Order: sequence, then structure tokens, then C-alpha cells
Amino acid sequence: MSAAELDQAVRLLVRQVGHWQQPRWAAVATTGNVSRADLVHRLVQEIANLAADAEGEPRRVVPRLDNDLALPDQVRVVTADLLAAGADAEALARAAAEVTATRSAL
Repeated sequence: MSAAELDQAVRLLVRQVGHWQQPRWAAVATTGNVSRADLVHRLVQEIANLAADAEGEPRRVVPRLDNDLALPDQVRVVTADLLAAGADAEALARAAAEVTATRSAL
């Protein structure tokens, strides 16, 4: 898995959800019993965990912001952190799989 492939997966996700307003974020995702916003925030946390692991740093809780419209930006930021950390191919593949699974569940 390459950085370009992960970047492409994230761009597709952001393109899918970047224009959503609050009611769409609050709707229940197609899988599970959580809102779409909760599902994307879970993705943000997973990617942040991968970035922390790649940096050899402790994992930290990513704050859940009051405004769900910030979630696409949070996905971009934690993905940039993962790439800047020099994550290996396995971590990039795991992140891309999480992004793809989240897109499917929305």
C-alpha cells in the first residue's frame, strides 16, 4: 500500500461527505447502531492511533468536536499525520482499509 493509494481513499471519502449538513451526519449509518458522525469519528481515532504507533508515541484520544462538519478536516489532518510519521506499508494498508470500510458503511 502506498501513500498515494491512502490519499486517494481519503479524497473519495471527503468527496462523499464533505458537503453534508448536520441532519445527514446525525443519521444512523447503514451498519451498526451509531450515527454517521460517530462512525467517521471512530475512523479519525483509528488513523490517529496508527500515526501514534508509527511515531512511537502514546495513543491519545482525539476530541469529538461539537460541530460534525469538521469531521472531513479531522480525517485529512490525522491522515497527514500518519503520512508524516513515515508509517510502513502495513499501517497504510490498514488505514486505507478502514477508510474504505467507513465509506461503505455510510
